[in-house]
Amino acid sequence: DATTRCDSDASVRAVLVSASGKMFSGGGDLSSFATYGDDVVRALRELTGYLHIAVSRLIRMRAPVVVAVNGVAAGAGMSLALAGDYVVAAESARFTMAYTKAGLAPDGGASHVLPRLIGLRRTQELIFTNRVLSAREAETWGLISRVVPDAELSAEAEKVVKQLAEGPTAAYGEVKRLLAGTQSTSLETQLEFESQAISHTSQTADGREGMAAFVGKRAPKFIGR
Repeated sequence: DATTRCDSDASVRAVLVSASGKMFSGGGDLSSFATYGDDVVRALRELTGYLHIAVSRLIRMRAPVVVAVNGVAAGAGMSLALAGDYVVAAESARFTMAYTKAGLAPDGGASHVLPRLIGLRRTQELIFTNRVLSAREAETWGLISRVVPDAELSAEAEKVVKQLAEGPTAAYGEVKRLLAGTQSTSLETQLEFESQAISHTSQTADGREGMAAFVGKRAPKFIGR
């Protein structure tokens, strides 16, 4: 519901996904899965349906998404963290796929996003061995954007969200669209999409403002349209 509202509200210019407590997210509740019995297939199809709509909204909405990861991000919690456009983690954060440890396959877009971020071999290692990555390792691998001291996580995430919320939202949306499809399109198709995107954004209020600010040697003031 939250992601759908963010995606459909034109006034939303940046989104922050964060958590309170000792962890970012432990993923699915395996204890509840065990109670489904013979109904587990239907229940998980329904549950992943909701999760996958949310992940798709985060990745495809025009507003940039910042994720602040504290503590552990495991299973679907890790998948959710990867859906961000900018992912900042506390030094104490840990990342693990965890699925095959419970005899399950990954969900939440992990099998789509991970290979694009870190390559096939490292993706296979994370999923097959359930290796736990520290925040610093995740940063080195290119899994996340930045690591900060625990006490600075909230402030850093808020700073980035504020910066993005004051930016050219339509241009950000085009960037997200271009990057989401870059590995499934040919060079010529991607070039055409880029041509369409830059010509479209040049007609927006923010595009005109950005060019005028450059010519006038001043900072632009974007309004998100």
